[in-house]
Amino acid sequence: MEALHLQTDVLVIGSGAAGLMAARAAADEGAEVVLADKSLISRGGATILAQMTVAVALGEAEEDNPDIHFKDTMEGSRGMADPAIVRAIVERGPEVILEAEGYGVRWARTADGKRSQAFAPGHSKARCVYVDILNTGGATAGGLKKAIWKEPKIKRLKNMMITKIVVEEGRAVGAVGFEMEAFRPVSIAAGSVILATGGLTEVYERNSASANMTGDGFVLAAEAGAEVRDMEMVQFFPIAHLFPPLVGIDPIMWDPFRYKLGGRLLNGQHEEFMDKYNGEVAGKYTAARDQTTLAIFREVEAGRGTPHGGAYLDFRMVPEDKLKEAFGPVIGILRNQGVDLTKDMVEVAPMAHFMLGGVRVDDGMRTRVPGLLAAGELIYGMHGANRLSGNAITEALVTGRIAGETAGRAKEAGDGSAVIKALDAELERLEQFWHPQPVDRDTASLQTFKRKIQQVMWRGAGPLRTESGLTAALEEIRALRGELDSISLSRQSLFALTLIEKLEADNLLKISEAIIIGALERKESRGAHVRLDYEPSLEVPVSSSFSMDDAGAWKIELIQLPSTLQGK
Repeated sequence: MEALHLQTDVLVIGSGAAGLMAARAAADEGAEVVLADKSLISRGGATILAQMTVAVALGEAEEDNPDIHFKDTMEGSRGMADPAIVRAIVERGPEVILEAEGYGVRWARTADGKRSQAFAPGHSKARCVYVDILNTGGATAGGLKKAIWKEPKIKRLKNMMITKIVVEEGRAVGAVGFEMEAFRPVSIAAGSVILATGGLTEVYERNSASANMTGDGFVLAAEAGAEVRDMEMVQFFPIAHLFPPLVGIDPIMWDPFRYKLGGRLLNGQHEEFMDKYNGEVAGKYTAARDQTTLAIFREVEAGRGTPHGGAYLDFRMVPEDKLKEAFGPVIGILRNQGVDLTKDMVEVAPMAHFMLGGVRVDDGMRTRVPGLLAAGELIYGMHGANRLSGNAITEALVTGRIAGETAGRAKEAGDGSAVIKALDAELERLEQFWHPQPVDRDTASLQTFKRKIQQVMWRGAGPLRTESGLTAALEEIRALRGELDSISLSRQSLFALTLIEKLEADNLLKISEAIIIGALERKESRGAHVRLDYEPSLEVPVSSSFSMDDAGAWKIELIQLPSTLQGK
């Protein structure tokens, strides 16, 4: 099929909260924008799934300011956040939350008309705004979609698989890929490229991600020459739903109700246990996510887990009228599936939820590759070794706006001829993904192959890690590389889904290797990274710096961080 060649001022890849806000901000600066996503615009990624809160120092519930939010975030990061990135985000958080409200995101309000702000673990103030009920992410995505939908400066490309950032003479000048429906080759020359592709938690067997969060942006950035930091730092959400099976319920939905109602965590012997690990008072929710995850697994490891390997979440002490008030229509959904919270406990356990490390940027969201920027969950700097609840959408909205402003003001021209030339070379590379040898049918199920990766990663590089487990996982992942390379695909001219699955599996293998290498090098326990063979470290933290060589192999260097503002 004849290729599609486009030229624009700014190319934004990814259309979650960060990508949508980046496109809006770049257009506000007068730039022509192409917004591309491998899913539907605003419907893929993590934002649409987010059900909880957005941390911002509005000060409407109690006295608060960005300095306090900064301090809480730095301390919560276990000493590993980048102060410049944290400062940039918390300072502009209030402004951007109000901007989102102007796009139709209706933050919940109290009886006196102020925005409702809830308390969340790790924050010293009640500063988390939300949209009831369990619709914060959907409402945010919907509002931002309205903000860009009729903007003539923004061209939208759905179902677009971007496979390479084009770098010419050290500068990013665009990207290439293909339209998924018809396998139409596409080149997009751009003065600036913003990566906003989200996280990588689909690499784990038990995860809360949408199926398309396969770490593409980390690979695109590294292959273009950007630095990536702390790939081993993956956050596991502690009280994700485990049992009984539920349909139509987000597995991480329990958190906001525990905020409101103080649901108790019990081990398999029906004993509260958080006080032993974190000093939590019964019925209160104060421990950070990394602390709660470790506590649950310690109980399971000691033989005190629930029948399915987690902990019980118990709301039975809450009056029924309070349950109905807090849960709203969700209480009926649960009852229809046999769960009566006045009588029943549910089992919960940790689940891969968020990428804490990522692409290193400055406070303008620029990578070390001129012309290449990044935003949202893809970036390093805000969270360190532990993300505070509510900081994710704040990060996405603010970094998206900053990246869009930076790119929109640059007014650089992309090199159209270089991008078209790069497309030809990329199509030759993609040919090898179709078939190492001619076939008329697929030789393997790529979904089955992906599950192999996920199982290896959960078993060897999941919430609890050891030298032997990580080493075995690395060997298995490298063996799976050969298996993937040998999989042949029947050629498709429409809906090239198996090719996309193979490309995503290729990215998952690269991401898996980086996570494991980083976890092996980090010989300590810190925040979300738990090494059972190393105690929590009180040393000045190090950051793992990754780059990729021309052959696609990861190189890692440990960099000592400043001791100032080090977290507990």
